[in-house]
Amino acid sequence: MLDTGLDPFYISTEENKARYFSDYGVTPPIIRKGHDLEGLLAEIGIGLDDISDVIISHLHYDHSGYIKKLPNAVIHMQEAEYSYAMECKEYGYFTEDFASDDIAWNFHNGDWSLCPGLDLIATYGHTPGHQSAIVTLPCSGKKILTFDAGDLRENFAHEVLPGVTYDAEAALESIQRINALSQRFNAELILFHDPQEIQDLPLSPNFYA
Repeated sequence: MLDTGLDPFYISTEENKARYFSDYGVTPPIIRKGHDLEGLLAEIGIGLDDISDVIISHLHYDHSGYIKKLPNAVIHMQEAEYSYAMECKEYGYFTEDFASDDIAWNFHNGDWSLCPGLDLIATYGHTPGHQSAIVTLPCSGKKILTFDAGDLRENFAHEVLPGVTYDAEAALESIQRINALSQRFNAELILFHDPQEIQDLPLSPNFYA
């Protein structure tokens, strides 16, 4: 699994919405019934206990919410991201998601591969230890999952910074790196926060082959 999404607990009551979002001037996210991770996995016959490996792009709350609910999984991430998240107090990191001694971490530094066809690349900038993924599929070829290296298509089309960065120079270099790899491998970019492109992506239970 690559990223785990938001824990619905944080928006389960009006009190929680205020505590985790509204009190910080942030609009609470919306998770419709059946769109939570457990519901989506159930559609394809998988439970949380079945997940053996999870790759986390970064530890912001909308990517890390279910880490604590995956008892049999090894959690792979950049060591720099974990170290920063455990110490920083800035909004966006909900330490309840990952500050547990029961989590089986496997830390990485820089580019690495989990298995043939699944390569991770360091794309620091949005956060200190952000990483993106290159997935090689048997029929449709390579896809680059950008995660939050860029939010919108224009970030890559015009090589402009996304809305939130920890290190602007590193973030721009990461966008440029992704663009170069996309051209080199003729790889499609899969964006995670572009409100237009999400309308055209195959969503669960549909899939890329």
